[in-house]
Amino acid sequence: MLSDGWIVLGRRVRVGKLEVDVLARLGDVVACVEVRGRRIDALVSAADSIDWKKRRALARAARTLWSRRFSRDETVRVVRIDLATVTWGPEGAEIEIVEGAIDPSA
Repeated sequence: MLSDGWIVLGRRVRVGKLEVDVLARLGDVVACVEVRGRRIDALVSAADSIDWKKRRALARAARTLWSRRFSRDETVRVVRIDLATVTWGPEGAEIEIVEGAIDPSA
């Protein structure tokens, strides 16, 4: 992400009782990034490990960040929720970024 011009605004950002793993910005987009990791032989993939409660909490955090921090900032167009998965295998770690993985209006 950083090599693509992203700026990390914070790690483990507290939003009330909620936490966003990484808050990053690229141009007019702010991303709340949920980071999940699994071994290649895990029964559940990193992406599938996010249950409905976590999805709802992330959506609430993104909406709160928008309303309290970014809605009046004319340089920010959108706050979205991305997913970063890390899969560890024999060749090392494989990282995948899914932009807009969770709908913040949910």
